[in-house]
Amino acid sequence: MIETGWIARFSTFCIRQRAAVVVVLGLATAVLTYFAALVEVKTVFADMLPSSHPYVKVHEKFADTFGGSNMVTIMVEAKQGDIFDPAILEKVQTLTFELRKVSAVNPFQIISLASKKAKEVRASTDNIETRPLMWPDVPKTEAELQELKAAVVRNPLVYGSYVSTDLKAALITVDFIDRLVDYGVVFHEINDLVNKVKDDRVHIHVVGDPILYGWVNHHLPETFHLVLATAALVAALLFLFTRTWRNTVLPMLAGLISAIWALGVIKLAGIHFEPLVIVVAVLISARAVSHSVQIVNRFDEEVDAIEAGKEKCEDAARLALLDMFRPGMLGIIADAGCMAVVALSPIPLLQKLTLLSVVWVFTLSVSAVILTPVLLSWGHHPKGYAHPLNTAPLLHKFLGFCAWVATSRARYAVLAGAALVFSFSCYYAFNLKIGDANPGSPILWSDAPYNRDSAAINNRFKGVDRMFVVVGGESSGFVKKTEVLESIGKFQRFMSAQPEIGGSMSIADVVPTVNRIMHEGNPRYYELGDSETVNGSLMYLFESVSEPGDLDRLVDTGYQNAAVTLLFRDRQGETIRTAVARVKEFMELNPLSQGAYYLAGGAVGVMAAVNEIILSGQIEAIALALFVLVVICSVVYRSTIAGMVFMVPVILSNTITFSVMAFMDIGMNINTVPVAALGIGLGVDYAFYIADRIKEELALGKDAVTATTIALHSTGLGVVITALVLILSVMLWWVSSLRFQAEMALLMGIWLAVSASSALLLMPSMLFVFRPAFVFGQKS
Repeated sequence: MIETGWIARFSTFCIRQRAAVVVVLGLATAVLTYFAALVEVKTVFADMLPSSHPYVKVHEKFADTFGGSNMVTIMVEAKQGDIFDPAILEKVQTLTFELRKVSAVNPFQIISLASKKAKEVRASTDNIETRPLMWPDVPKTEAELQELKAAVVRNPLVYGSYVSTDLKAALITVDFIDRLVDYGVVFHEINDLVNKVKDDRVHIHVVGDPILYGWVNHHLPETFHLVLATAALVAALLFLFTRTWRNTVLPMLAGLISAIWALGVIKLAGIHFEPLVIVVAVLISARAVSHSVQIVNRFDEEVDAIEAGKEKCEDAARLALLDMFRPGMLGIIADAGCMAVVALSPIPLLQKLTLLSVVWVFTLSVSAVILTPVLLSWGHHPKGYAHPLNTAPLLHKFLGFCAWVATSRARYAVLAGAALVFSFSCYYAFNLKIGDANPGSPILWSDAPYNRDSAAINNRFKGVDRMFVVVGGESSGFVKKTEVLESIGKFQRFMSAQPEIGGSMSIADVVPTVNRIMHEGNPRYYELGDSETVNGSLMYLFESVSEPGDLDRLVDTGYQNAAVTLLFRDRQGETIRTAVARVKEFMELNPLSQGAYYLAGGAVGVMAAVNEIILSGQIEAIALALFVLVVICSVVYRSTIAGMVFMVPVILSNTITFSVMAFMDIGMNINTVPVAALGIGLGVDYAFYIADRIKEELALGKDAVTATTIALHSTGLGVVITALVLILSVMLWWVSSLRFQAEMALLMGIWLAVSASSALLLMPSMLFVFRPAFVFGQKS
């Protein structure tokens, strides 16, 4: 390479002032180590909300009244017989009462058979009265138990909703104040409470976002053990392939310093660490290992090429930094640029994760690109090997095959095969689902306790997950209008036709119940009143014998807004999109003369907002990331053709990975979006090194065949070693108790495999066939 320009001057400066460089970087690392140790690992609910989305605005406005998205559901299930056993009912009562002591709980939103809100309404010639079904005492005698059972069965607001239709299970729902909830604390407090009452009489099942993310925190120790195991495996594989301690220690040091700098910087920026992206962070640090290995290999080549002398290692280190600076920094900038587009999302969690990832990627420029050659300048070329197992001949045979493919007519078969694979994977990638792709939580395995609990509750009740739709007007008393109540009832029947919606609740369920009671329980009167005055009177009668908060889940205090709560059996993306589409269809076909329906609150409402943002923004984000890649490559190589050439392996690796996601039923959700963006950068790193080395050899006067062969046997060796090391290491995460981490590791492994294959076969074949000027120069 011609030693001119600022890169040459920078390389010379770093090696000549190597002591100062190491001291400065060492001091910075020491300071950042202190801050890195203080980083919080947690999930914050508010970060998941796209606050600008209309659904989230509705949710935030009415969450305190109609229920937030952090609801926990507890099912007490009798192992033998039904729940109408004093010992089992006492457990329901204990859980109900003790939940008031849990952190961040909304005490007015604890509902169960044992709560004061579960009431029976009775009427006589003298008055109308309500009595709690099972408060404050649990029935003891057989007669009392039978009376309670009968009261439950004839109460439509309890039977099927808080007591299963087969009478074998009771449900307790508790809501939390969203801005105060700490998932880890709530998880431990509720589990401690459940363990106190659990015995051989009952099964107790617990679900809800605080429990789900509590399980994520519960598995953090295992995750940290996987991080350590991954680091150990990377070191062992590097030692196996490189056969020297130096070539093992320096790349591992680069990865460690990268992690320290990234964690220290995000702590200074006031950002916490999201547990679910730890596998992504590990992979980014592993990229430091990859860049460092390339520089070490190039250093060894330069040492062999330089005549013996006391400054041999210094010159080799300077040349390694000079030669590898452009492809190394280009890969880093491409990774960071492609990740940065995720910050355009209005979801705070994705914005913070983007900052974390971009900072982490840029630390590679210090830990690998600069520090590795500086440390090498003090070393010496190893004269022996640490172990006798030599994998180099096998690797070079494979690289020789790659060189033969790229320089023979077989290159056309590679291009045709790549086109065929792209066409098939592109077609199949359109089956990728937005949102959760399966029942239960995709974060955990299907046989995890949380998903088993979710399936058990959905099997006995109408649904675990909730979405409320608000019906509101501009004046108090709006909900009492006959037109509104009839519309609500019609809306509930319309939505219940969707199989995934197990049921619904609204004020329109209460009024017919009171009307029937006022007519001595005659089922013929289980209907709305025939006028607004009658309906208003029925509501007044019910409210007059109720206590404050009894109707909170149904209407606000001024009867200006009412909630229709839909109970979902799963959170699959298709289920939510279908429900939202049906709500909009009903609103369009059944407009109110006054007031309107407003989407949407609760856990499912918030998830609907997130899914809509991902659905609308995913294609744009991918297109923008590719545009960023094209611009970066075009600027660096001063050729728009360069951007188009490097986009080919990226598009291929993306479509293959997305098709695998579709095949494995891995949905594109708030957790997988950052991984997809990172993959765009991962799809091009190796190609930069190969193309740049071919360009360099051609500039030295080599012919195309020789240049390609040298590039693949030198730079290609680093690609093969780092690809094998990283792929085998991330596969270790398949044993994780968190399904999300295991699947993301698998996807990253596939991405790396496709990227390496593209760099070793597709990229040199494309360059050899099309002879782009940014590599081969202008034709004379």
